[in-house]
Amino acid sequence: MKEVACKRCLRIVPKGKDCPICKGKDMSENWKGFVVIINPEKSKIANILKRDLPGEYALKVSK
Repeated sequence: MKEVACKRCLRIVPKGKDCPICKGKDMSENWKGFVVIINPEKSKIANILKRDLPGEYALKVSK
């Protein structure tokens, strides 16, 4: 199954699904790199990226 990234919050979701975080419907198949955040409270990366929920996030999404 192909995954897409939300253009607003960069969350990676299965194609055909809405974003569970921001409820956005504007998705992109054109994204590069990803980071998996497991424990956002203790993660320096999550702090830098300003993510407070666990999950997979794209690093770059073409708008």
